[in-house]
Amino acid sequence: MNFLSLNLRGALAIFTNELARFFRTVFGSILSPVLTTSLYFIVFGAAIGSQMDPSQFGGVSYGAFIVPGLLMLTLLSESTSNASFGIYMPRFTGAIYELLSAPVGVAETLIGFVGAAACKSLIIAAIILLTALLFVDYSIAHPVYAVGYIVLVAAAFSLFGFILGVWADGFEKLSIIPMLVLTPLTFLGGTFYSIRMLDEPWQTVAQFNPVFYLINGLRWTFTGQADVPIALAFGMTLGFVVLCIAVIAVIFKTGWRLRG
Repeated sequence: MNFLSLNLRGALAIFTNELARFFRTVFGSILSPVLTTSLYFIVFGAAIGSQMDPSQFGGVSYGAFIVPGLLMLTLLSESTSNASFGIYMPRFTGAIYELLSAPVGVAETLIGFVGAAACKSLIIAAIILLTALLFVDYSIAHPVYAVGYIVLVAAAFSLFGFILGVWADGFEKLSIIPMLVLTPLTFLGGTFYSIRMLDEPWQTVAQFNPVFYLINGLRWTFTGQADVPIALAFGMTLGFVVLCIAVIAVIFKTGWRLRG
């Protein structure tokens, strides 16, 4: 792809429009995840965490152990919902036809919609990490890798949310996947525990959960420890990004759910 041929003005217009929508509702967009995360830290980090033996979590406190899991829970839900709603609304109002007739291609569309959704999620993630400092004394073992991995996950699930927004033909479908699939998988993927604490066959079953690898990848960047090889976690995340991009390319090539 020749990046010099990209319509950067068109991509920037989509990006700024989507980001402006976020800032118009910034209070509600930020308050909900911050309050939810704070409650998790109060209940699990303080009340339950005080009863936990740090040796079960590689020598770190239970509160510090669950920070990556709670951050991943927020990243997945926010990235998916932001991107899905962002592309669904033009379809719902009919403005998608103006976009399809404009001189913008797949790359510009993804930079605009997916980039804005990922940016919103990263803003909330930063606020979540600052909020966590009020409740937990944690450190980040590999800060550069942590930032890179957080950006990668935000981009991956913003791409997934874009696909979800194209697939959905009603508002209720926008919440089906995040509520009935992503959230349960996140809770079952080791958000609040290490799978080493599970008996068989549940340890083996947990390894079939893709979110388990995402949480462990992020946990490694924070604590330097994980239940799976870090290369596997990074590889699966990159593979998911490639898969989503391939699906979106097919969507635009065929016009599925976009035209007609």
